[in-house]
Amino acid sequence: MDSVAIKSVQKNIGIKCPINDSLKFYVLVELSGDNNYISHSIQEFLEKALDEEIILDATVADQPSLIQNLWKIRENIPESLLRYGYVYKYDITLPHELFYEIVPEIRKRLEKLDVKAVCGYGHLGDGNLHLNVATIEHNAEIASAIEPYVYEWTSKYKGSVSAEHGIGFLKSKYLKYSKSNLEIDLMKKLKNTIDPKNILNPYKIFPQDDTN
Repeated sequence: MDSVAIKSVQKNIGIKCPINDSLKFYVLVELSGDNNYISHSIQEFLEKALDEEIILDATVADQPSLIQNLWKIRENIPESLLRYGYVYKYDITLPHELFYEIVPEIRKRLEKLDVKAVCGYGHLGDGNLHLNVATIEHNAEIASAIEPYVYEWTSKYKGSVSAEHGIGFLKSKYLKYSKSNLEIDLMKKLKNTIDPKNILNPYKIFPQDDTN
């Protein structure tokens, strides 16, 4: 989670971050197992990470209520951004070394437009980034500045334009940025072979008249 996301939750939802709120990035890690072993391991890790300045601040929660409070910060990011009025949402996957790079790219493209927040948060393990742009209302100029640039950028670095939630209805026209024409043609053939009457999850990924 970046600082923009954290500050949005604090400002618009009223949930305070329990550690330094001036950091650039925050990582929420949940572990399960033997409590004594985990507590000892976490303590050793945090001491080493702080000493080597890998991290700058930390907190540990071992009670259900404290754990829930930490998760509330993460889970309320989408709602906090929506409080501004309108949110452009992108669910992409990128190589780990480029996990966050698209966020400052989009900020730069939108710096002269009326944007309330541009933030990134997601799942480090699989490189899944939720890129969100919050504005007061939908604006065609802002939309055209983001799309298809965000998909072209993602494709350039071998990422996926729709990761965690799949292509669905809204992003089917952008499938070409993640798959080659050969791959898309093979997908269509497999779909027709398995589902010739188009009754399984119909009209998603491929338009109704585009599976033959």
